[in-house]
Amino acid sequence: MVLLLLTLTIAGVWLIAGAGHGLTRSHVVEAGVPLDEVHPAGGGRHPGVVVAHGFSGSATLMAPFGDTLAARGYVVVLLDFAGHGANTGPLADEAAGTAQSTQVLQHDLDVALAHLRSLPDVDPARVALVGHSMGAGAVTRYAAAHPDVTATVAISLPDSSVASAERPARLLTLAGALEFPGFRAVAADVAAQRADRAVRIVPFVEHISILYAPAAHRATVSWLDDAFGGPQNDDPIPFPGRRLAGAALLVAAFVLGLYPLARLLSGERRGWPRFDLPALARVAAVTAVAAGIGAVAARFLPTTRLPIAIAGYLVGFAAITGALLLVYGRKRRPAPGRARFALLVPYAIVAITLPLQWGMTHMLPAGHRWWLIPIVWAAFALFAYATELVAGGNALGVLTACAVLVIVLVAAAVVGLTHGFVLLAVVPLAGLMVWQSLWSAILNRFAAPAWAIALVGSVVVIWPLTAALPLVG
Repeated sequence: MVLLLLTLTIAGVWLIAGAGHGLTRSHVVEAGVPLDEVHPAGGGRHPGVVVAHGFSGSATLMAPFGDTLAARGYVVVLLDFAGHGANTGPLADEAAGTAQSTQVLQHDLDVALAHLRSLPDVDPARVALVGHSMGAGAVTRYAAAHPDVTATVAISLPDSSVASAERPARLLTLAGALEFPGFRAVAADVAAQRADRAVRIVPFVEHISILYAPAAHRATVSWLDDAFGGPQNDDPIPFPGRRLAGAALLVAAFVLGLYPLARLLSGERRGWPRFDLPALARVAAVTAVAAGIGAVAARFLPTTRLPIAIAGYLVGFAAITGALLLVYGRKRRPAPGRARFALLVPYAIVAITLPLQWGMTHMLPAGHRWWLIPIVWAAFALFAYATELVAGGNALGVLTACAVLVIVLVAAAVVGLTHGFVLLAVVPLAGLMVWQSLWSAILNRFAAPAWAIALVGSVVVIWPLTAALPLVG
């Protein structure tokens, strides 16, 4: 196991560290907006591109586009919009749909464009915009108001109202073949408005995986190259999923590393989870009732006023569901265990923060997020503790309860009880719940107490939620 751990760790670090090899990077903050610069090799002036992330994203999430564009001769500036990543200035609303939020996003793009044009290796007359989802809407709106922007690429554009038959010019719309049909319809409708626009449907990807699709990167580079009169160079496009693959290997290393650590802290060993269909059905039914009540009640709780989008609803949802499950499972007395299992909490924080920060998106909490973490953690730890009791320490039961929770949450988004973004984020959320259940299996094998399993396991769910969901106010 030691050899496997070393192999996974070394391979993961190598993949992440080697991303964007040969490019020059720097980080600045202008007018409160964090900006990441990526410069190509070679002298002279280059065209510049501002790359904008989507709702709950960050400059780090869009780093593969920075690698791609800089490798092909463009100077790139990636920004953290207000409320996102390291930007502690809040959005005006949690849907990013009001006039106030629109103004904030346009201001941040103004700052990023002004900084890009000020760079000595950028030709200020040749600039373009690339954006994803919320960022796609923002860059399309900006380009429509600023005809001096040479070209625009809108990935997963959510709304056609930001474009018209008059503006902007030279717009490419991209959508994933597995995205909701509305995204593909918007991409096609906007592209059909002018002869100098085009649409590309990227196969086999949905709303998030489109960011790592080589076809999306090739289409973006080709569009910008044509707009600027030809390729800046003939260098190959780097593999967009390199950082993500490295992060996945590091996650696997941390999961495997939990096993020897838990064994070191334990004084006994139990069996692995057992498949008991009647027991799992009981867990699913009880969780469905509790989560259904929680989904409705959370809409009216004061937690919805927490200054972080969606998370306030999730806090109420998890807390109510957990409390109801705890009432049901109170007859099950948790088995005693060693308190020193709480030492695994820092390990869990590092396990979720380090791979995702290096390989996917911004995971270092900023601003109000620090005091929000204990609140979100308490709610999800309560749910995790209650599911341990209801499932009797069987991690398959915990996984069943988590699956039901996600299904009910999706239903809540469909009927309008919470933000529709939940529908787009369901895949990573489900992945985090699977991660929590896997850790439950390992910790239960070594007789960890239910409260410690809840504290440790819930960290890997709440940390990304609290670090990524935008601050609002």
